[in-house]
Order: sequence, then C-alpha cells, then structure tokens
Amino acid sequence: MPIEHPLSRASETLNINSVISFILTLQRKSGDIPWHSDGKTDPWDLVETAMGLNIGKQINASNQVFEWLKNMQNSDGSWYSSYINGKPEDKTCETHMAAYISVGLFHTWLINKDIKFLESYWTTMEKGINYAISMQTSTGEIYWAKSPEGKIDKMSLLTGSSSIFMSLKCALAIADILGRQKISWEKAFQKLGISLKDNIHNYNVSKSRFSMYWFYPILSGAITGKKANRRIEKQWNKYVIEGQGVRCVSDQPWVTIAETCELVLALYGMGCVKKARIVFSWIQDRIYEDKTYWCGYTYPDMVIWPEEKISWTNAVVLMAADALYSLTPASNLFNHNSWDGFKYTDLNGQI
Repeated sequence: MPIEHPLSRASETLNINSVISFILTLQRKSGDIPWHSDGKTDPWDLVETAMGLNIGKQINASNQVFEWLKNMQNSDGSWYSSYINGKPEDKTCETHMAAYISVGLFHTWLINKDIKFLESYWTTMEKGINYAISMQTSTGEIYWAKSPEGKIDKMSLLTGSSSIFMSLKCALAIADILGRQKISWEKAFQKLGISLKDNIHNYNVSKSRFSMYWFYPILSGAITGKKANRRIEKQWNKYVIEGQGVRCVSDQPWVTIAETCELVLALYGMGCVKKARIVFSWIQDRIYEDKTYWCGYTYPDMVIWPEEKISWTNAVVLMAADALYSLTPASNLFNHNSWDGFKYTDLNGQI
C-alpha cells in the first residue's frame, strides 16, 4: 500500500514505501523481525525496527513486535542478547536491551494515543526497567550485563547507560500518562543523569573508538546545550568523514548508515537542524536498486559491507527522516526541548 508522506513526494531517493515493504518481508508470524533473512534478532534493534514501522503507518506490525517481546521476556525482566528463529543464541542479558522497550512503547503512544496499548505492556516494561536499574551503582552508572551464568559484569558502558537514560525518560513519561508514580525510577534517572553529565570517566574508555560513545549521551538528552556542542565539535573530525557519514569506529574506514542517522538524530536533538539535514543528505544515494539502504561501506574504495540488507538500519533512516521533516507526531521524541527532565512537554509533534 502506498504511504503518503511529504518527504516521499519531495525526494527521489528516500522511498518510505520501499523501506517499509522490505522490513515487512522480514517479519515472521510470531512478530519477530531478524536483522536480515538469515540473521539474528536482538531486542534493542528490534525496538528500533518497530519505531520504523510506526513511521510507515504499520502500527499492527509494530504491535506484533511488542507482543513477541512480551512473550520472550525472561522472568527477571531481561531478554537474551540475541535469538535465531526464536531460540536464544547468546544468553547474555544486557541492561540497555531490557530497558529500551519503553522508548518504542512511548513512540507508539505519541502516534496512536492508545492508553490501553500502554496498559497492556506496562508489566513487561516495568520488569525490564527494574532489571536495568537493579544493576545501578551508588554513583549512578549501570553495569552492562549479566553473563549466561548469571554473574554481573561490573563494567559500565557509556553508550548503553545513555540508552538507559532515554529509556527511563520514556518509562517515566508512560508512568505519568497512566497515573503511576515510580519513585525508584525517578531516583535512578537522576543518579544516571548526573553520572553521564559529570562523571564520564567512570565508563569503560576502551569503547571510545566507537562513534556511539561520542554522540549517544547527546542523542539520549543526558548532555545538552553548550556541553553538547563542545562534545560534537571537539571530536567531529575523529568520527565523521565529510560528505560521506559517520565511521562506526574511529580507526577504521567503515561508514555506517545507522550511526550516520543516529548522529542526525543527536544533531537534531541539539537544535542543529541545518547540519543534521546536511549529514542526512550524504547517505541518500547509498541505496540498492529497490531503494533500501546499505548497512555500510568502506571509504574511499566504496565497497558495500556487509552486503546484507538490515532491518534496523532502514528503520533508523526513517527515524532520522521523521525528526527532520515531521512525518509523525513522534518526530520530536529526541528533541531536547521536548523534555523537562522526564516530563515530555511537546505533544504537538512539530519542530
């Protein structure tokens, strides 16, 4: 079914209908959507894919994703790190994966305003959030995972904790909509926010070669204003190839579409909309003949790698487009000005 959006009419490259059709071809009867036709599923990227479906007006398909997550959740509120054909592949249980469902649920609510939908997934979300914050340290950082044997790995990752910060914002916004107060979540949110703003040295610096380490504290809204601008400007040349996009890791010539689009979301969130649109324009011809997007490519030799078409990569392209061109009422989700702490203040969905 054709999808009518202002951007799809104005752009010859971003074809929302093609992107959504591709994602739908990967969805299984269970609701699961793997990375690609023979690929794995991880809960975090699956939520990202559900948000892409929301933007494409495929709410029923998105709801099937959340139903799959509900059915697959472990009793302690976690999910396994990856599944193949519905069977656990990696039984590590990561905190940011447990919490991220709240972002997808709130994104869905911003579009459909269906309170019954939120109520039906409250317990699932509550268990996921509680699992994540159960591994918060006294100084606010959150340990990244439990091993398959159930042992906590006492390492905190900046990207993962930043994702949990966004998840806590959305979870508390949902709690407010449903008239439920969660003091423990509020305290965890405040402690984590202070940690991300003031104590980045407490996080595992070995991951700083990954570009997400650079922009995720900004994407999540933990770092804002002048501090966000300084962080972007200081390390721009380390991670960005002008005219191409964002390196996945700073010491490799591999540009990835997903990281580029997430930088677009971070820039947009800061209010740097013009720069965000320029970066987004760099990837608009990184597409296959069917108008779906590459996962990434090496530069300067321009070799597509990997060759698989990835579900969540295409979904985050739509998330970036939504932010820049206000395609849905959820377009301002990552806008720093839309949040006052964990209170979502912009229900108009307009820039």
